Amino acid sequence: MKRFVLKPNVSFSLKQLSFRIFLCFFVFVVSTNSKVTAQQVAYKLSELESKSLFITENRTVSSLPDKYAVRVSAAEGSGVAWIKNTEFSKGTIEVDLRGKDIKQGSFLGIAFHGTSKNDCEVIYFRPFNFVAKDSLPRMHMVQYVLDTTYGWERLRDEHPGVYENKVLSPPAPNDWFHVKIEVQKELIKVYVNNSPESCLEVRSLNKKKSGKIGLWVGNFSDGDFANLAVKTN
Repeated sequence: MKRFVLKPNVSFSLKQLSFRIFLCFFVFVVSTNSKVTAQQVAYKLSELESKSLFITENRTVSSLPDKYAVRVSAAEGSGVAWIKNTEFSKGTIEVDLRGKDIKQGSFLGIAFHGTSKNDCEVIYFRPFNFVAKDSLPRMHMVQYVLDTTYGWERLRDEHPGVYENKVLSPPAPNDWFHVKIEVQKELIKVYVNNSPESCLEVRSLNKKKSGKIGLWVGNFSDGDFANLAVKTN
């Protein structure tokens, strides 16, 4: 009488093992990439100033006593305090800003995708228009520009009402206010004081999609900055 010996299906077992190894490797790669591509960095700006981690153009930076904040000085023309060792492509930039209620004397915001103050995208605010009574200047509270190719004058002439807008609930012009800038591919959205509704949505005019981040101020303007946080994805 013959004995029948059941032999394990070696090829099937090896296939199962190979698949499980591949699956584990795939999960590891995906989770690792997620950690690498979704990074958030919070900056104490006064500490950056004390460690000489700003590269300035046409401005100086000084520390303020509260909020780990800094002040970017006033001068003729625009100016930027670039943060050393930053490279931003897309994601979210958040910051606290404080300007002044001085007509045509307070312009401040964030520069990004920059190589210099004359080659960068900027989202900036005109705090003196936060309390404007006339409807026209009220529509000029927040502005997008691509310095210096597409400045505010060219954009206002060629695309009126597209690259600037009002803030629905404008803060007091001399107070701190919070700004969030979302940059996703070509679309840029701006939010103020944690509002769920954006105050500005524009398409980027920049062919470059990455570059430095900096604290920006306009002609004859200074500005205060705090609580900068950058999330890249």
